[in-house]
Amino acid sequence: MSARAEFIELYTANIHREGSAALLDYLEHKSDFFTSPASARYHGAYAGGLCDHSVNVYHCLNDYLSRERVQELYGLSYSAESIAVVSLLHDLCKIGCYKSGTRNVKNADGKWESVPTFRFEDPLPYGHGEKSVYIISGFMRLTREEAMAIRWHMGFSGDEDKRLVGQAFQQYPLAFALSVADMEATYFLEN
Repeated sequence: MSARAEFIELYTANIHREGSAALLDYLEHKSDFFTSPASARYHGAYAGGLCDHSVNVYHCLNDYLSRERVQELYGLSYSAESIAVVSLLHDLCKIGCYKSGTRNVKNADGKWESVPTFRFEDPLPYGHGEKSVYIISGFMRLTREEAMAIRWHMGFSGDEDKRLVGQAFQQYPLAFALSVADMEATYFLEN
């Protein structure tokens, strides 16, 4: 099954709140979500990488939240819908930001050659996680914990005030769990 088909299957099986169909229609027909890379040079730096990454984060988050220790000792339990919302939609901020281009690199013979690449150009510079929350909120309501999880999913690797990251993780454990899943997908599955 392609990542696109899996994303749509996971989305439609789990996300049912008002506005979710309109958001999926936007992703499928009015955005480059399914053809966009996840980054310009790092993880998922290829057409379709953003969708692949989103599906990977979904699986990593489900795996993390299914751990006995996480459920019993930490007391974390979230609905299938919340898990799907935060993991599948956390990086909507990247829609429309990557432009195809080329760059010159030396090949194995030491000669310069042009290779395809992406460059990042944000038409709506609203931040990272907060931009994803903003886009989603234009279609459907998020719970406070979902919004915080998406907003803070970069965790301590982002540019934010580290005290605020810690406070968000302490107050909204789903934010920590999503950050762990995002890092696992990025550095282990996609690196």
